[in-house]
Amino acid sequence: MEETADGRSKKTVFVTVGTTCFDALVRGVDAFNVKEELSRKGYTDLLIQMGRGSYIPSKTSGEGCLTVDYFTFSSSISDYLKSASLVISHAGSGSIFEALRLGKSLIVVVNEDLMDNHQSELAEELAERKHLLCARPQNLHETIRTMDLESLISYPPADATPAAKCINRFLGFPDD
Repeated sequence: MEETADGRSKKTVFVTVGTTCFDALVRGVDAFNVKEELSRKGYTDLLIQMGRGSYIPSKTSGEGCLTVDYFTFSSSISDYLKSASLVISHAGSGSIFEALRLGKSLIVVVNEDLMDNHQSELAEELAERKHLLCARPQNLHETIRTMDLESLISYPPADATPAAKCINRFLGFPDD
């Protein structure tokens, strides 16, 4: 496990807004109370992928010694997700399922500015099933303060076998 300059185990929080503009989420994780709660929980690094947003987060973290950095886009966020101890994500299904597939602890923040927000339905359903935590930008600090990541249930991997058998039968191939 990587260590910080002061010898602590490195625990990174990766924040992603995908390709959208979700300044409310970037502002939310940039808030002093959120950074303070993350630091209190033992996180050492905060990396924010801010997408098309115009809000620029602060690289300072106050007393908590939380190292903060940000970027707009990357050709792939896979490596960032893999190295994260905690992922805070917008409610896009691709980002959600990629983090869950990697077995990451996940807080999904719903963008309330979207019309006909089916993303909130997905996030709330997965939260109800205890696969992730669901928050709004304005209550993110409270979600972090009260989170119990040990209570989350791993998302089961997909099994394509039934679909493949159905397709094979349709095409006239014998069942194995």
